[in-house]
Amino acid sequence: MHHHQKNSDCKQLSTSIAWLLVWAMATGLSSPPLRAETVGSVSTKFKLLGANDKIVVEAFDDPDIPGATCYLGRAKTGGISGSVGVAEDKSDASIACRQTGPITLSEKIKNGKADGDTVFKKSTSLLFKTLQVVRFYDAKRNVLIYLAYSDRIIEGSPKNSISVIPITPWH
Repeated sequence: MHHHQKNSDCKQLSTSIAWLLVWAMATGLSSPPLRAETVGSVSTKFKLLGANDKIVVEAFDDPDIPGATCYLGRAKTGGISGSVGVAEDKSDASIACRQTGPITLSEKIKNGKADGDTVFKKSTSLLFKTLQVVRFYDAKRNVLIYLAYSDRIIEGSPKNSISVIPITPWH
């Protein structure tokens, strides 16, 4: 009887997992959401309580172009408010994008129909609540251009940073 109970529990568990997978696919959760990958950081100001102020370097893979990765350097507020997550980080960031693997462009990107598309969404990182990263394709030069800009107007002029990836054959 004990063996029968164990078998029943296994069946119940596998049924639960199957339903969970069906629900995940139905709600679009089949692939995990994109996340920032922290590469490193430096402390810029020591705080007695809570985390130090930092400059953080994060890697983001372009979700539409495998082989294209952007690195963002940004200020991260420390202290008690920063540790609790209520501090408002500065929305200016420095961007550098590089080819990190073979790049094949979709027809939509090649035809310029994806020019100005937002590359990274708010779900990727809270940073994109105030920072926009858009992509353009320069067909004449076979180059991808990434423009990072703050949607907070600071003294009438949004801060911005630009990076380009010349697409080359990957060996």
